[in-house]
Amino acid sequence: MKSFACGDVVPGCEARWVCSTEDEVLVEVASHARTVHGMHEVPAGLVESVRRSIVTVGS
Repeated sequence: MKSFACGDVVPGCEARWVCSTEDEVLVEVASHARTVHGMHEVPAGLVESVRRSIVTVGS
């Protein structure tokens, strides 16, 4: 399982995800970025920050 907390890259945001794969996390985060943060396009640098902040949870 993979986990990501939006607050790790966007201070103050409380959104969190736990998904089966990193790709699933990225899909959820992209949707969140559009609907909550108003980003119609997610900059490549932000995607890389998200990737670096995704952690493996569980076994």
